Formats: sequence, C-alpha cells, structure tokens
Amino acid sequence: MMTASLTATSYSLGFSLVSFSHACSNPAASRNSASIYKFHRLPQTHLRVTANCDGGKSVSPSLPPVRALQDSATANEKGNDDEELSVLIAMRSQYNDIVIVDSPKARYLLLDSTHNVHSIYNKAEKWTGSYWDEFASLPAIIPNGPVALLGLGGGTAAHLLLELWPSLQLEGWEIDKILVDQAREYLGLSDLEKHNQDGGVLNIHVGDAFSPSAVVPGGFAGIVVDLFSDGEVLSHLQEVETWLELGKRLMANGRIMVNCGGAHPEKSNIGDGNLCEGDNVWLQNSTIRTMIKAFPGKLNWKRLSEKDSVNYMALTGTMPDLNEWANLLPHRLRSNLDQWRPCKFG
Repeated sequence: MMTASLTATSYSLGFSLVSFSHACSNPAASRNSASIYKFHRLPQTHLRVTANCDGGKSVSPSLPPVRALQDSATANEKGNDDEELSVLIAMRSQYNDIVIVDSPKARYLLLDSTHNVHSIYNKAEKWTGSYWDEFASLPAIIPNGPVALLGLGGGTAAHLLLELWPSLQLEGWEIDKILVDQAREYLGLSDLEKHNQDGGVLNIHVGDAFSPSAVVPGGFAGIVVDLFSDGEVLSHLQEVETWLELGKRLMANGRIMVNCGGAHPEKSNIGDGNLCEGDNVWLQNSTIRTMIKAFPGKLNWKRLSEKDSVNYMALTGTMPDLNEWANLLPHRLRSNLDQWRPCKFG
C-alpha cells in the first residue's frame, strides 16, 4: 500500500504546484495504486490538496513548502478550479525519490527529497514556458554536429529540441537507470530513441556525465548542462576543472548552455569593489562565478524574467549577434534573446 502526504507549494513568483512525500512498503502497489488528488484554488494562487487513497482515506498536507523549478503548470491549470491529478509512479531508486504525476494536460516528474519538478511532458505541445525552452535556441549558434544533454531527466528539453531541429543527433546522459525506464514508459522518452524522418534521434547513455567516456569522436557541437540534486546545482559545477574538462569535449566553435539555478546570497570576491547589481547581477550566481574563471572573456548570462523563473542561464563563447540569432529561431524563442549579456565587471 502506498501512503502519501502532500502540500501545496508556492514560490515568490506566484507559481503553485503539489509536492509529495511518500513511503512505499510495496513498490508494485505504488505503481498500480489509483490515488487521485484534487487541486482546490485558493487566493494568491495557493492550493489546498486532498487525496483519496486506498478506500477514500483523506491525507492532509504536512510538508513544508519547497522551491519549484518551473511555472508552466500555472498556465495549464488556469481556469480550472478543480483539477484531478493521478500518481502514475512513486518509487525510490539508488539516486532519487521518483514521482510521476498525470494531469489532463501534462505529466510532471518530481525528484529527490525536495520533490522539485525536474521534467514536464505536455500532451498538446512541447513548449513549457520555462527554462527548458531556452535550450532549444542553442542549435542556431553552433556548428552542425551532435549535442550532448547532461542531466537528461525525463527528456523535456530533448522533446522540444527534436521538434524544432528534427535532424539533431542528441546524446543524453542520465545516471539513474530506473528514472530513464520510467521516463520511457510515462514521459514519451522512448519515442525520441527512434530515428525520425529527418534522421534526428536521442541516444541515451546511462552513466556519469562527468566520466571520461562521456564523449563522441570529433567533439560535441553543443553541450546542454542541467544537473541538479536535492534542489541544488551539483557540486561538480562549482569546480573550475569541471568546466575546463567540458570545454575540451567541444568541437571548434562549439558552445555550452547551462541552467545555473537561482541566486545565492553570499557576496562574490571576484573583481574590485563590484556590487551584485545591474550588469553585475550575475555575480549572485555561484555557478556563473565559477564558469567565468574557465571561460574568461567568453561567457554570457541571462536571468529569466520574474514571471517565468528565478533561474540564471549561461552560454559559453563570444556574445552572438542577437539579430542573426533571432532570425534563425521561431518567434517564441526570439522575444527574450535581448536579455543575454556578456559577463563583465563594472
């Protein structure tokens, strides 16, 4: 029998999503349990969640709020005062607590002890309205060649990349085999492993993204980095040597695009007297502060607008010509390009 406790979570930008705490004495039962959850919208976008589990027993909220990593569910849920969700899978692997939730419009992958949303699988379209969409702008400014996805998760970025750039060869690394298997079954990942009519495909590698074997002959045209654990960027990404090694995996003129997470309150000691404000606001992010040491003069940043997310993004290489970049992208990716800035001091 699966037992579950739930709470509504809302971060400062007004996004609300349910998070789960579960204990599965029988993993098979958790797979097949028909646990139905309802969202009841309250003022200020907070949600009250009730659950009917195994005979209708109500489970009351008990967890503290957690940070969410996306906000597309806000748009999905708008106008629905009561929306039923079902838990498709709730289980624990060596690396993660894995929960996949189904709604009428999308499926959500919640991972680790934070139960943050790590992947979205929208049923009507591949766009998410969040940072995953940003990765789909990368192929326009890199050479032809394979693109690595480090931190594949449930494949949200891969879905949109192959829809917009159908001839891409994607090489995805994910350390959790159980997660990959569940994403194949519930999040459409297996569809991407079949060559499409333009030759595009996702090749999945189960293993450590930092392993010396995580390479391809000739190097990658681009590398997408989206690596989190327990709500934090992986500690490897706070080491300059990690970025130097990843840079060596690129072909000539290749680039790396990174989800760097949110701001960090500690002040930077980079530069002389610079405050973390204005064009120096990137100093608030510890991952970007590390990357600038590996890519001096060749690092760019953006902070996603507050209505979307609090995430920082980073892009290696010289600053692209924004007009040329925009002309190669669909309209939905053009509007925020002007938020990219080179990392500078002062």
